[in-house]
Amino acid sequence: MDVLALSRLQFAVTTMFHFIFVPLTLGLSVLTAWFETRYVKTGDETYLRMTKFWGKLFLINFALGVVTGITQEFQFGMNWAEYSRYVGDIFGAPLAIEATAAFFLESVFIGVWIFGWDKLSKKAHATTMCLAAFGTNLSALLILLANGWMQKPVGFVLRNGRAELTDFLAVATNPYGLIKFFHTLTSGYMVAGYFVMGIAAWHLLKKNEIDFFTRSFKTAAVFSLLAGIIVAATGDFHAVEIAKTQPTKFAAMESVWETQKGAPMHLLLWPNEAAETNAVATASVPGALSFLAFHDTNAEIKGLKSFPKEERPPVLPVFLSFRLMVVLGTLMLLLSLLAVIMPRWKSFVDFKIFLYIMLAALPLPYITVQLGWLVAELGRQPWIVYGVLKTAVATSSAVSAAQVAFSLIGFTVLYGVLGVIDIYLLIKYAKMGPAKGASGMIQAKEVA
Repeated sequence: MDVLALSRLQFAVTTMFHFIFVPLTLGLSVLTAWFETRYVKTGDETYLRMTKFWGKLFLINFALGVVTGITQEFQFGMNWAEYSRYVGDIFGAPLAIEATAAFFLESVFIGVWIFGWDKLSKKAHATTMCLAAFGTNLSALLILLANGWMQKPVGFVLRNGRAELTDFLAVATNPYGLIKFFHTLTSGYMVAGYFVMGIAAWHLLKKNEIDFFTRSFKTAAVFSLLAGIIVAATGDFHAVEIAKTQPTKFAAMESVWETQKGAPMHLLLWPNEAAETNAVATASVPGALSFLAFHDTNAEIKGLKSFPKEERPPVLPVFLSFRLMVVLGTLMLLLSLLAVIMPRWKSFVDFKIFLYIMLAALPLPYITVQLGWLVAELGRQPWIVYGVLKTAVATSSAVSAAQVAFSLIGFTVLYGVLGVIDIYLLIKYAKMGPAKGASGMIQAKEVA
């Protein structure tokens, strides 16, 4: 494998591993802040115990997310020097703000939250968690605005052999980036909701702390349902934006080869990339694909054959990732609706089959967000900045294949060890359940 292939593989491995932790951090920070806010308003000790239990799992996940995220930015300089030189003036701006403002905000207030239990008033302590959650979500906004610029570059000019920023406001208000942010953010909320529901279901099956975990389950179910509705809505907006700005990605997602008006949606579809056609295309809904893309049943959809082969993304992985993402997302939305309805029945804890289903469903949102990331990044290929800079010319000329291979192996081994530690700690503390009474304060050594 050459430097390009190895660099792409390394970035994929590190990014996808990092993205295991990010969605849970986004959602669990909000849920923890909500539980503590409820405690301050009601004085109910159960909410305090919920804050500490779910907050402890949040801290474990957050620590691993920070460690795995640091390597991402280093790779821009080491493996992707030409990319950094070409677009660093633009891409670096939101990342710099994220590091100096958003990450600083979340890390400082998380530290105050950990060590401030006996030193701050209830309201002040709850405020620190709210600010930490705000900082966490602000970090996501800035990073996704940077990624959104790679998907739809705006506010720049090509000058002196590189892209130079001319309008930061255009980058900050880029529709592609903003839609991507809300879609990714609410997907993370679903991850957190299913994480809480899965653990709560496990304890309810064992009849542990029924009131505590029933409340946790109910809150997470509503959280997941609301998030799922927004995920579906933003997904529709995102599809429209992709069809307008990245027609090759949209065509690959739906395996459209011929440009056509009033394009149908095939419910049963299988692409044959070598023959530039579909081996299977049946169960069609007339005009549905045009409506999905432009909210117009007669709109024209650009087919892959309208673009040179070298400017098309890999069709089969993009197509499969998109289809599976939609199927799993729909399934989770339905399960979230059931999860809201079922606890209203007095015998909820006796519905063991449903609880087992919710326990088994815990990994589904993790898989779904990874599939979404594959669609976003593979679908953009062969461009690293869509329509501006190709991935093939963005690597570092001073790095050898052997060096990249060595770092790839090192990262894979290191991340594997970190992954085992994270899973071990999460399972250990999830199984332990909440501390009895209000005496079990979170100490830094518990999550070290």
